[in-house]
Amino acid sequence: MDSYTGHVDMRGEPATRSLDGLTITKMSVGLMDNNAYLLRCTATGEILLIDAAHDAAHLLEVAGTDGGRITAIATTHRHADHWQALSKVVAATGATTYAGTADVEGLPVPVDRPVEDGHVIDFGQQRATVTALRGHTPGSIALHLVDGGGGHHLFTGDSLFPGGPGKTTTRDDFTSLMDDLEARVFDVLPDDTWVYPGHGDDTTLGAERPHLAEWRARGW
Repeated sequence: MDSYTGHVDMRGEPATRSLDGLTITKMSVGLMDNNAYLLRCTATGEILLIDAAHDAAHLLEVAGTDGGRITAIATTHRHADHWQALSKVVAATGATTYAGTADVEGLPVPVDRPVEDGHVIDFGQQRATVTALRGHTPGSIALHLVDGGGGHHLFTGDSLFPGGPGKTTTRDDFTSLMDDLEARVFDVLPDDTWVYPGHGDDTTLGAERPHLAEWRARGW
């Protein structure tokens, strides 16, 4: 893991962890402390960018410094703080765009490949599997990867944070998100799965699992 802790300062220096076949660079961009993630296949240099949230020039600079090229961009959901740099990064790279089908209409660029639960995004020799987590928005998605050493990595957007699920506006939306988190995340992935949220510090499923009943009871 090198010195990677899962913490980056707001608009501060990126943090990178080196894994088997993959590097993950986390950046805080914009005034809402959004996390953007550059996932680079070390065999080919191809990069999957998760959430072109802000600061297009900075995202492109770090991607280039990392020795790769952005070939795919996945947007975790349609809220505007997660796509402010999307148009500029697409224009600069020609990357293929991905987003949950139900959130496509809320994005500022055409989505080349709308995705559903279980779809796969390939970049170089790596692949990310889409997990639909409906509730924060109808088309919210997470991305799950397994590195070459068998480690699990889950990029959750605003659907899961340290301390609970993301914000929902109705009871039905909350129930939908909790149902998806339990059935599609906690019931199928191991405790050592590293969770990379859309804002703030990282966590693991093992750290969050004991609190599922508490989240249900409090309703947020």
